[in-house]
Amino acid sequence: MEKIMEYLNNEKNKALNQDQIITVIWLTILAAVMTGLSLPSTRAQFIYLTNTHPYLMGMLELALLGTMGDLLGTKIVKGRWKIFDIKIHQRILVWAFIGILFTIAFPIYSFGVEGLLNKGLLPGQNSALLTSFWKSFLMNFLFAFPMMVTNRFLNKLIDNDNLFSSWPVVNTFKKISWEHMLQRVAPTCLWFWLPVNTITFLLAPEFRVISGALLAVVLGFILGIVRKKEIN
Repeated sequence: MEKIMEYLNNEKNKALNQDQIITVIWLTILAAVMTGLSLPSTRAQFIYLTNTHPYLMGMLELALLGTMGDLLGTKIVKGRWKIFDIKIHQRILVWAFIGILFTIAFPIYSFGVEGLLNKGLLPGQNSALLTSFWKSFLMNFLFAFPMMVTNRFLNKLIDNDNLFSSWPVVNTFKKISWEHMLQRVAPTCLWFWLPVNTITFLLAPEFRVISGALLAVVLGFILGIVRKKEIN
């Protein structure tokens, strides 16, 4: 009995050590991204790559940071980091697809609002802050929640091993906890995403997708809380 208990304690300690190592790696990657954006030389290279390969960069940014958000959300639910048993390669593909959507969405709402302002259909043409607010307002109320639903739908497909098979669309949508999505996730479009994306639209265009990718980490945190409440 003592040997069994000793073995269990050793396995528990190994799991804790692995969890601590993954925490350090996760934080190191996030710190490396932030450092790369802050240093003049690497920031200049980032701007060049973003301008010359916008879709590829959008895919890479969301694949990395969005997946990190998923891992964070899973840690919130499970209490520990889960890497291989959450089908991480599929989640990377999903976030790369969302990266394409981000790359398209930011210019659409930016140019669209500027067109409305030029025609006098919205107030605040001479105000950078108000212009940014309108871009954020329309993007969040027309794009943000559908994007989060898409993310949740695709994650449900991954959870049920359906991503690479025929999609049971109706059944998958039924499995989404709409009460939590509407009561907890949707309001974030107002109290969180609207103000932070107002700031995002004040940034130069080449930094908007990476800003959205960093906010995807926050999205993973929010959806992780939602999933934890679904389980409880």
